[in-house]
Formats: sequence, C-alpha cells, structure tokens
Amino acid sequence: MTWTELQTALGGEGYVASDDLAVALHLALTLGRPLLLEGAAGVGKTEVARTLAATREAQLIRLQCYEGLDASQAIYEWNYQRQLLSIRASAEDGQTGKAVEDRIFSREFLLERPLLAAITQDTPPVLLIDEIDRADEEFEAYLLEILSDYQISIPELGTITATSRPIVILTSNGTRDLSDALRRRCLYTYVAYPDRTTELAILKARCPEVEAHLAAQIVGFVQKLREEELEKTPGVAEMLDFAGALMGLGIADLTDDPATLQATLTTLLKTQTDQAQITPEVAGRIAGRAA
Repeated sequence: MTWTELQTALGGEGYVASDDLAVALHLALTLGRPLLLEGAAGVGKTEVARTLAATREAQLIRLQCYEGLDASQAIYEWNYQRQLLSIRASAEDGQTGKAVEDRIFSREFLLERPLLAAITQDTPPVLLIDEIDRADEEFEAYLLEILSDYQISIPELGTITATSRPIVILTSNGTRDLSDALRRRCLYTYVAYPDRTTELAILKARCPEVEAHLAAQIVGFVQKLREEELEKTPGVAEMLDFAGALMGLGIADLTDDPATLQATLTTLLKTQTDQAQITPEVAGRIAGRAA
C-alpha cells in the first residue's frame, strides 16, 4: 500500500490525513518503527490510531498515560488474589514447595496490561500510548526495552518476546520534553490544527448531512475562534460537537439567532474564563466574518 492509498483508506474511515501525516504513517508501517505524534490537544492525534486500526481490521490496545504510571499498571502484574487462593488450596491438599511456587508464578496467574498484551497477540495490533508526556521519565525507561527489542523481562518467567510486532503510535501534547532516547526510537511528525480546507473536508466526512453554507460558517467560526486568546483552544472534536448542536437545533445560518449561537458555544468553550470572554457581541462579530 502506497502512502496515497493509505491516505485514501483513512479517508474512507472519516479521517482526513494531511500528506505529511500519511507519509509518516506509511513509513512507520514500512520500517516497523513507532510513530510519535506531537501537537496541541484536540488536533486528532488519538484518532489516528483508532482509524489506522479500523483500516487494517486490527485490535486497538490503548495505554492512557498519567503521572505516577508504573510497570504494574502498564506492563503486567500478578493476580495476587488467585495466587493466595491457590496457595491455600495447595496447602489443604498437602502440596508445598517449588511445585506450588512454579504454578502460582505461571502465565495462568499473570495479568497482562496493555504493553504486555500488545506483544502477545497472534496478529499485530495497533498499540496507542496516549499522552506519553504525562508519564514521568522513569516510565519512559520501561518503554525503551519494548520499543527496542519488542520484549519484556519478567523475573519469575524470563523474557517474553513478541509473537507479532505491534504497530506503535505515541502521542504527546508537549507538556514536557521527552527523552532523547525515546525520540531516537520513533519516527516523528507534528500534527497541527487543520487548515480551513482540511477542516471543511473533515466536517463533510463526519457530518455529510450538513448544508454547504452552514458547513463553511461552522469551520470559519471555529478557525476564527482559535485566534482568540483562550485557555482551551477548541479542537476538531469540539468543532464536530458544535456542528451537531447547530443541526440539532435547526440552525441554518450562524447570524440568524445570536442567543442560540451563544448557547451552543458550550460545545466549544470549556472554561468559565473562556465563556466569559466570548460574549454575545464577540460571538456575533466572529460569526459575521465566518462565511
């Protein structure tokens, strides 16, 4: 599959990928390398992995990163409750020693978390490591072994090597610098907010029933709104929610009903400060320039 064919396949699932993103994905698939997607929240980075999994009919395994994430939550942990029950049952049967230990530290009692689950599938899944910048540097070190050799070391079992190599997509909102070691193991592309033409194509792909004039107004309004000094800039998902709200309320033109327009801004403005800043007068001004 060429990068243009991949771009078309993504479009068939409703994701309009830029040329740069499509080429980066194609290279990641061809070279078998992880792909790091960096950009502001709401530009569609997570959706890339979901859509790629859909185009390949592959399982999507997602690891949501957060501060304090450790190996037991991301890679594996032992099912301690089952182990305890097994030990008690073995004691009642008169079994002790190494045989019991070998049984309770077998794969039967291992709880696979996303990273381990991703390398033990029969067919390659898409592994989404979402918002890696929210995890700490110690967790990045856990990733290096997996992204280098696609294997995980478990002291009680030894090294588990991937039965199939997952397609790895990492996302980052840029809240902290990632280590050079992690970046070296990944291909990289920056995902920006879409331009007007691309965002209009996204809206038409996701909401084909929206009338052309209103679609142009919606995209123009959101693009102008992003130029305001907001705490939380609305992303593509918020734009689609805005479109859905307008269509649900039967709005055909943004300038027809200022009060209703203001009410629908709850889909775009996600803080009290931003809602206070975009007054009806400001919203009306932006709507007037949106077409």
